[in-house]
Amino acid sequence: MKKKIFAIFILIAIAANAQTVNLSVFDTNYYHKYKGQNLSVNVYNWGEYISDGSDGSLDVNKLFEELTGVKVNYSTFASNEEMYVKLKVGGIQYDVIIPSDYMIERLIRENLVRKLNYNNIPAHTNIANRFKNLPFDPTGEYSLAYTWGVTGIIYNKTLVSENADEIDWKILFDKKYQGQILMYYNPRDAFGIAQAYLGYSLNTTNESELRECAKLLKTQKPLVQSYVMDEMYDKMEAGEAAIGVYYAGDSLTMIDNNPDLNFVIPKKGANLFVDSICIPASSGAPELGEMYINFLSEPEIALANIEFINYASPNDGAIAIMSTEIKNNKIIYPDQETLDNCEVYITLPDETNILMEDLWNEILSNDTTYKGWVIPVALGVIVLLCVVIIVLKKMKRREN
Repeated sequence: MKKKIFAIFILIAIAANAQTVNLSVFDTNYYHKYKGQNLSVNVYNWGEYISDGSDGSLDVNKLFEELTGVKVNYSTFASNEEMYVKLKVGGIQYDVIIPSDYMIERLIRENLVRKLNYNNIPAHTNIANRFKNLPFDPTGEYSLAYTWGVTGIIYNKTLVSENADEIDWKILFDKKYQGQILMYYNPRDAFGIAQAYLGYSLNTTNESELRECAKLLKTQKPLVQSYVMDEMYDKMEAGEAAIGVYYAGDSLTMIDNNPDLNFVIPKKGANLFVDSICIPASSGAPELGEMYINFLSEPEIALANIEFINYASPNDGAIAIMSTEIKNNKIIYPDQETLDNCEVYITLPDETNILMEDLWNEILSNDTTYKGWVIPVALGVIVLLCVVIIVLKKMKRREN
């Protein structure tokens, strides 16, 4: 995920007070206990989902290393599903991951994450109570909220004739925008759009409803320019597409880079997501992971991250020192009426996930009338060429 840098006055304040923050705001007795031990913590997060020092922003990982003496090995993923496969297959041992709500529920169910020791995470008290014990982690033992946000439609005002209040999910199925629409390249979010458009729950397990959604997405396919994830930025910012679907925080980044863009949360509802921090069951250094989680939950660090990535914060400490401009931004913090129309994903049964994956693969595959014969014909041509080459070689030998 690409994110926006935070405001200049925030940057100046943090830069000017970096030493003060290190010595006064943070509990050095807590953060220094592993110094000099040559340890490291492996973190797996969404791309560009942390303040990383670019464009003069605060480098959160570097500050953690300086404060604790613990090296951060940081890698990124593009989707929950990519993260899940990496975690499931193993090979690389992660100590901290930041998945979304429905994926956390799945990880808990499959024993892929471990319970947090909140004695090692004193800053957890900064997280608002309404973001604790959520449906995907009802006991709150496995995850601590990092950010939250909503999905919606980003569009180019110079290429779309409708006004903001006229834009809803139906615009993604309008033939007049053929070749100008960008869609999610993951099944859960793509089906979520179809479900919202058709008035179904984003968590439906009804097979007939899912098949109807698949039929709608197949009908939409000729209108779609491309199925993308992070490629959304370049295409929308360059004006290569008129309409896309993406996350609110990332959309603000694109709007910042191209003022012709705007973002709308459809009235028929959208996905409200919560990304939370967990420790994998396979972690070799859970205590270091908990220290890293604590660091991200410090108000000053949470603010730096939120200002950089443009997502809403569940951290009351960060909100207390946040600018009024950010608090009043309706894209970051939608009004309650909008939120009431949104729905949080939950983990679906295995049979539903399998059905959705199969239907999604059918949607992305070539037309069935084409794919049925193209592969056999291609293989036949290859075999024929091999036979011809062999025959020619034998004829050449006989001539010699």
